[in-house]
Amino acid sequence: MILLGYEIKNKALAALGTFILIYSLFLNDKYGMPSKIFLGAIGFAFVGLSTGNQKFLSELKAIIIIVLIALSVKVTLLEAYIVPTGSMEKTIMTGDFLIGSRFVYGLRTPEWVGIPYTDIGVFIPSFQLPKFKVPEVGDVLIFKYPRDKYVKYVKRCIAGPGDTIKIHHKQVYINGVLTDLPKNFVFSQKEIPISMKQREIYLSSETNINKDNMGPIVIPKKGDKFDINTNTNWRELLPIMMMDGNTAKLVSESKSYDFTLQDPFELHRRKDHPSVFEPYFGWGEGNLITPWSTKILDSHFEFLEVNGKPVKELKVYEVKQDYYWAMGDNRDDSLDSRYWGLIPEKFILGEALFAYFSLDLRTWIPRLNRIGTLIN
Repeated sequence: MILLGYEIKNKALAALGTFILIYSLFLNDKYGMPSKIFLGAIGFAFVGLSTGNQKFLSELKAIIIIVLIALSVKVTLLEAYIVPTGSMEKTIMTGDFLIGSRFVYGLRTPEWVGIPYTDIGVFIPSFQLPKFKVPEVGDVLIFKYPRDKYVKYVKRCIAGPGDTIKIHHKQVYINGVLTDLPKNFVFSQKEIPISMKQREIYLSSETNINKDNMGPIVIPKKGDKFDINTNTNWRELLPIMMMDGNTAKLVSESKSYDFTLQDPFELHRRKDHPSVFEPYFGWGEGNLITPWSTKILDSHFEFLEVNGKPVKELKVYEVKQDYYWAMGDNRDDSLDSRYWGLIPEKFILGEALFAYFSLDLRTWIPRLNRIGTLIN
């Protein structure tokens, strides 16, 4: 009996260690490599405790094979995501561990190869494998947050390229037609989080709008053309140009300031900058400024450069990819396209399929009834 209990304990430790090790591989990139290494070390430690010294090497080989298989699956077939908020309730619950299909929208090969979280590496040609479908209205998307490439979001696709979206009294109209609400939608916000109170609504400086009333907004599609002149709405176009892969900066005499897609809410207030560029530094850091902060003044048109060339030399800009609009099913408690705008096609990682595990983040008790729940 004692021997049986000892074997059960060892198997439990080995299983827990393997789970932690694999979980560290799927941990959100925003937590950084040290966190992944720390979790991986804990996983190895549990496996080591479950075996004698003589067995550890053989166990280690088996774990390495499992890790390599998990990495291969993650890179080629599946995308994993751990849900930290209630923005998709009741469709997806806080603490759900999701699996998404990477290949359904066409797997993209890496654009950069090197040492993670460093600048050591090289850019390589990237291409997209054939897709089984394009993102459709109603799909639950897993994607890179457009303002922070290390953060993943999961939201429902509400409008696609070429669509016109309008929100009136919380009702969503696509191309003039009232859309049905998701099956499990809620309007359940009890208290507006401070982080959302301080966020600016997308393009809110253009008109008097809020998250419940906005638009109409036309979602750009590949091939759309924007005229470039002193009347161009740069607060709308410049982020699109940058998400398409272009660089932009403001240049005045001997100083230049690079535009970044980083969320202005996450940048610290800056003090040292020329007064000529004062409007763009409400949120800024170092030599970085953000196109989200304010509308570019007509008088500053001559200072704007794109890909190292004065933008005034351009006449027309052609959009290089399709864009999408996404919102959470919990409409009152979701930081989504109403706040940060468009999702470029190349940022979409996959379609959410099912929850392979779920954990109540308040009590840390597993929700076994959520395991295997299909996302639709």
